[in-house]
Amino acid sequence: MRNIVEICCGSFYDAKQAFLGGADRIELNSALFLGGLTPSIASLELIKEEFDLNTICMVRPRGAGFYYNSEDKKVMFRDAKALLRANTDGIAFGFLNEDKTIDIESTSKMIDIIKSYDRKKEAVFHRAFDCVSNPYKAIEQLIDLGIDRLLTSGLKDKAFDGIDLIKELNEKYGDKIEILAGSGINYQNAKDLIQKTGINQVHSSCKDFIKDNTTASENVSYAYLNNENKYDVVNSELVKKLVESVK
Repeated sequence: MRNIVEICCGSFYDAKQAFLGGADRIELNSALFLGGLTPSIASLELIKEEFDLNTICMVRPRGAGFYYNSEDKKVMFRDAKALLRANTDGIAFGFLNEDKTIDIESTSKMIDIIKSYDRKKEAVFHRAFDCVSNPYKAIEQLIDLGIDRLLTSGLKDKAFDGIDLIKELNEKYGDKIEILAGSGINYQNAKDLIQKTGINQVHSSCKDFIKDNTTASENVSYAYLNNENKYDVVNSELVKKLVESVK
C-alpha cells in the first residue's frame, strides 16, 4: 500500500511549496496559528489553476473549540458550498456537542452537502475528534454517517504520544475509514510512526519561518510568534525530505 503525505497549508504560497516538495495532498487553511480556519476562495482557485494537487479545504469559522452556535453553522455550510463550487476535492470539518460527543445532525448535513456536489468529494473529520469523550463510539458514529477519512493525533497533543490509540483505531476500523495521523510528524519520525501503527497516511506542516520587518514598530506589534517579526510557511525542502522518508 502506497504511503500518502498530506501537507497542512495556510496559503497559496504554502500550497506551491507542498507541490514542489512532492506532496500527494494538501489541507488548505487560513490562520494556522489558530489551528486553521476556512481559506479564501481565491487561494483555492489559484491552486487548482496552477497545480495538479489534491486539495482538501478546512471549514472552520473561528478558533477555540468545535461546539458551534447556529450562526457559526450557517456560515460553515455556506462556506462549504462555495469551496465545493470552486472545485475543492473535499472538506475537512468537525462538529461536537457541548459534552464532547459527535454532533450527529450537523455532521450528517455537512456530509450530504459534500456528496451532493460529487460522490467522489471527500468528507474529512478533523482533529475535533481528539477532543471527544469516547473515541470508539465517536469513530463508529463517523463511519455510520459516511465520513471518508479521520485526522487524529490519538487524543494526545502529538501523534507519537497517541500512537497506541492510532494503532488500535486503525486495526479495528481501518477497513471502514481512512486514518490520517497528524501533529508533530516530520521527516525524522514519519516512517517510524507508519511502521508502528500500520497506517499509510501522515499529515505534517513542514513548517519554516520568514521574517517581515514591518511586523512591529517602536510602539506597535502585530507579532504572534513569541514577539518575533516572523510568520510561518511551508518549506518545500522539508516536504521533499518527508516524502522521501516514507516512500
